[in-house]
Amino acid sequence: MELEKHYINRSGWIRAAILGANDGILSTASIVIGVAAASATREPIILTGVAGIVAGALSMAAGEYVSVSSQSDIEKADIEREIKELEEMPEIELIELAKIYEERGLSKELSLQVAEELTEHNALEAHVRDELGINEMTQARPLQAAFASGAAFIFGGILPVIVAFYAPLNQMVLLQYLFSLLFLVFLGTLAAKFGGSSIFKAILRITVWGTLAMGITAGIGYLFGINMG
Repeated sequence: MELEKHYINRSGWIRAAILGANDGILSTASIVIGVAAASATREPIILTGVAGIVAGALSMAAGEYVSVSSQSDIEKADIEREIKELEEMPEIELIELAKIYEERGLSKELSLQVAEELTEHNALEAHVRDELGINEMTQARPLQAAFASGAAFIFGGILPVIVAFYAPLNQMVLLQYLFSLLFLVFLGTLAAKFGGSSIFKAILRITVWGTLAMGITAGIGYLFGINMG
């Protein structure tokens, strides 16, 4: 028999990478569309796109690191508190663990037996996993999240800049929108496959919000373009 295939162990870096790539495509494409709508030359469009990639990648990486580090600090504080409680009141902690198993459907007697056996094996591990909900697969990893997010943002951001190099200026806004949607559809499909979720839902979600973001930015760009004229 083959073992079941699960995806939860990928959730940390997939979330950061998909968020980074999605933000890279949307942010850079939106900036490029906004500038293209107000500019008659290619240089400021490309320059703005490249600057957006650099600033966005650094911001995403730093934001992910700080955010996931905060989660990691909370996890560590909870584990330290659990260690102290196990030292000071092991009997209460045993009853607390048994209560968790009872609430999950085991009988009172079996819940206590399971709690006692797991406590003998590794009390801290049992409480961290079953009371705090922290395990190896979902544990916060700040550096992994920061790298995945920053690198993915660069990858996503480069795509609209490549389009900006080759697209005719009079069709820049339209082509940026179309190619960005294509990139987002590909990204949504990739995310769904890696995460084992619905491809249709992923594509729908990512294209609707992408269209909204780029449409608003293009509108602002046209307003500035009219005012500048």
